Amino acid sequence: MLDDMRVLREAVREYRVAATAAGLDWPDSGESPAGPPPDRVRRIFDVDHVADQLAWLQSQRWPDARLLPNGGWRMPWPDGGDALDYLGLSIGTPFPWRQQLPLFHFDFLLYTFVLAGEHEGEIWRYPVGEDAWESVRAAPSLAVLFDQWTRGIAAGVVRYDEANKWLVVEDADGAPDLDPLAFPVTPVDETLLHARQRECGASPVADDDGFEHQERLLDAIDAAKATLGS
Repeated sequence: MLDDMRVLREAVREYRVAATAAGLDWPDSGESPAGPPPDRVRRIFDVDHVADQLAWLQSQRWPDARLLPNGGWRMPWPDGGDALDYLGLSIGTPFPWRQQLPLFHFDFLLYTFVLAGEHEGEIWRYPVGEDAWESVRAAPSLAVLFDQWTRGIAAGVVRYDEANKWLVVEDADGAPDLDPLAFPVTPVDETLLHARQRECGASPVADDDGFEHQERLLDAIDAAKATLGS
C-alpha cells in the first residue's frame, strides 16, 4: 500500500532519531523536497508512473553510509536495464516480476518497492545467492518497515556495533509484536515464511523446481534488457 506522505515522513524521521540515539553517525540534513524520478525508471520497469512516496525517499540527502539494519544501504535510481539483473530471484510474486524497483541492499538480501497494481507500495525481499526461492513480502509499506526497525531498536533487537559502525540485528524472533520478516535476517523460520507467502499471494517454489523457474525468469530478464538496448 502507499503511505500517507505525512506518515511516511514521520516514520523515516523517527527511525533516524532512534538510529542516531543508538550510536549511528547520521547527521540531520533536514528534509528535501521530492524531485521527479528519472524518465528512464518508467521505461526500465515497464510502468507508467512512479509513486510520490518512492520519489520522496530517493530525494532525501542521506550520507553515503550503511544506515539500515545489518549494514544495509539505500540503492540509487538505476542507470539502465542491468538493474533488472537484481530481480533474478523474484520467483512466484503475485505481480509482474519487472514492476518492482531494487531499493535496499543488505549484502545477502535485496528489498524491492512494488511500483504498480494492487501491491503498489509493498516491500518485498529476496535472498542474494543461489538455491533460495524465498520471494515474500517484508512489509506492506515503507512506513511500516521503518516503524518495525525503529521498534526493533527500542526493543534491543537492533543495536549499534562499534566494530563495524553500523546497526546489527539480533534475535528478531524473540521480540513480541515485531515482524521477523521485516528485518534483514536470513534464513527465516520456514513455517513463518510459508504462512506469509500464502498471506501475500506468493507462489512457493520447491527446491527441485526452483532452477526451472529461475531459468525462465532469467530468459525474461534478458529479453527485457534487449528491448532497452542494454
